[in-house]
Amino acid sequence: MVWGLMPLPDGHPIIVFDAQCVLCSAHARFVLRHDRRGHFLLASMQGEAGAALYRRFGIDPADPDTLIVVEGDRARRDSDAIIAIWSGLGWPWRALGLLRLMPRGLRDRVYRWVARHRYRLFGRRDSCWAPDGAQAGRLL
Repeated sequence: MVWGLMPLPDGHPIIVFDAQCVLCSAHARFVLRHDRRGHFLLASMQGEAGAALYRRFGIDPADPDTLIVVEGDRARRDSDAIIAIWSGLGWPWRALGLLRLMPRGLRDRVYRWVARHRYRLFGRRDSCWAPDGAQAGRLL
């Protein structure tokens, strides 16, 4: 299945993340633990579905500068993606949606700095992280 051409699963935003990045993987585990409604699906940029979604939205999966949240034909990126994730988790995490009140330029500058330095600051895995057990079905 080529995700760049096929329709996406209805009603479930897809978070595309770097499964080799320790910070990104920790955030993915956080989402799975706190997304009790099963609202989000996950796709690693190293996998076929995640790489195709990155390409679909003009991002090089070999050198990404952001994670994205895909909803239908739209992708949120940078700080907007993080805020969309936290807002979609419900309380108390939804309260972090108030970060939208901060100017996007400032939010994105901080996001991009962390994204550029994520491996140096948090580390890089030799292999991709993947959920296990009941949560494995939420990874595309």
